[in-house]
Amino acid sequence: MAFGDLLEIVGGLGWFQVVHVLLLDFPALFIASHNLLQNFVAAVPDHHCRLGLGLGHNLNMTLEPLVGDLVRLFVPVDQQGRADKCRLYTAPQWHLLWPNGTRGNESGAETRPCTDGWEYDHSQFRATIVTEWDLVCEQKALKRMAQSIYMAGLLIGAIVLGRLSDKYGRRTLLLWSHFQLAVSGTCGAFSTSFPLFCFWRFLSGVAVSGVILNSFSLKVEWIPTRVRTPMTMISNFLYTCGQLLLAGLAYAIQDWRWLQLSVSLPFFIFFLYAWWFAESARWLIVNGKTDIALKQLKKVARMNGKTAEADKLTVEILNAYMENDQADAKNQRVLDLFRTPVIRKIACCTMFVWFSTSFAYYGLAIDLQGFGVNIYLIQLIFGAVDIPAKIMAFLTLSLIGRRFTQSSSLILAGSTLLANAFIPKEMQAVRTAFAAFGKAFLSAAFSCCYLHAGELYPTVIRQTGMGLVSTMARFGAMMAPIIKMSGDYVPILPHTIYGGMAVAAGITAAFLLETRNVALPETIEDVEKRGKRTKETKAEKEEVPLQEAHVSLMKQTV
Repeated sequence: MAFGDLLEIVGGLGWFQVVHVLLLDFPALFIASHNLLQNFVAAVPDHHCRLGLGLGHNLNMTLEPLVGDLVRLFVPVDQQGRADKCRLYTAPQWHLLWPNGTRGNESGAETRPCTDGWEYDHSQFRATIVTEWDLVCEQKALKRMAQSIYMAGLLIGAIVLGRLSDKYGRRTLLLWSHFQLAVSGTCGAFSTSFPLFCFWRFLSGVAVSGVILNSFSLKVEWIPTRVRTPMTMISNFLYTCGQLLLAGLAYAIQDWRWLQLSVSLPFFIFFLYAWWFAESARWLIVNGKTDIALKQLKKVARMNGKTAEADKLTVEILNAYMENDQADAKNQRVLDLFRTPVIRKIACCTMFVWFSTSFAYYGLAIDLQGFGVNIYLIQLIFGAVDIPAKIMAFLTLSLIGRRFTQSSSLILAGSTLLANAFIPKEMQAVRTAFAAFGKAFLSAAFSCCYLHAGELYPTVIRQTGMGLVSTMARFGAMMAPIIKMSGDYVPILPHTIYGGMAVAAGITAAFLLETRNVALPETIEDVEKRGKRTKETKAEKEEVPLQEAHVSLMKQTV
């Protein structure tokens, strides 16, 4: 409770904390846009081979009847009457121009790949990276590669920036991450080639991890335990609002370059006002920078109207409060997450929970076109269902606990996805509804992930621990598109795997410590002591019924 006491001296929950949390959370609106941007910048409109008949490049599929006749002559169709996307007849099928011509007569006609490019339907998307660089047919895997490269950036950012922020501070890395995301996102909008676009998206992914991790730590390390849950949920609701904002922006801006630019430029503003943020006083004290921490605490006290109380604080008093924590902070490394039994159990369980949550979440969220529903509508639905889900999560987090919320939301999400795997494809509305419910439960689980893990790891290795679990989450996000591709061969496989992993993660989460209304641990020793106390308490509770049963048996014998 040492730092918690210091925080109460300088105002606990005051104006500083309110402004601090809101400014840290506001970028979540656009973090959501970057994470889900692939749905729109890489959308695949209807297309067919360009005919290459010297008629120019404007043979849109919705133009005059003459163009429609030409398309019929040269482009094969499938059983549902849809134009083939990747093949042309080697010779025109003239018989189709006659009134009695049917689509069955050309079944044996020879076809060839597209050689003159493709015609795209621009009624829904004016331009995407798919239409600009022809990422269709033999090149369609490149579309998924772009998302995987972005996720790889998130992965590298989680590994590198989490560790660096434990060494150099949360504020420093947050400033850099805002600047990097602003620059790389803007440059990505002006990419002249697909490889260059992927490069800038990779750097954007690295920066997004830095923003998420350092914003979270700066937030929870400056707020009292009693308000940690509602303050953290503000960010979760803003992320949901960001999903709704993305749907509106994508509908209004149907050119991928302008859409990319619109979600990147705000980070220049976030970079400028982030200079106001105070470095985490917890981190400063634990790392021996007590004089700087004292200045930060007095700055916070002035804003909270507690100047008189803060004037009594000295470097000696701060050192006395945090003496044990400073000693434990020396020479902390990643391996410390696995040296002691309680921390090792926390690390292993949270790694699996984060991997499975992200794996299932992005398996649903990054392939909206696969649902066969208007892409803007499904983005709105997927954003809207998060609101009641996160309200329910907030209530259970506050009234019941983190462990229950984490475990139950994952089990419910997994069960919904498993059920959805066996719903016939013809029942498209039902499948979409089940997917939306599954995504809502996964969003609730993600809301709990950040809060629960941040409360489980001690201050001295909190960013290292959060970086580790974020790394596993990014691995899950990278694996999700690969599993999605297996649905082309076994339709029920993707949802079965997503659902099974979510259920397994829900069961795993039940083995974690409960952290509701518990002060943030400062050292590894604090966590180990708490784990030991929890085990002893459970053992005592198990002994009581046995003793009562023994006494009852003795009475019956007498």
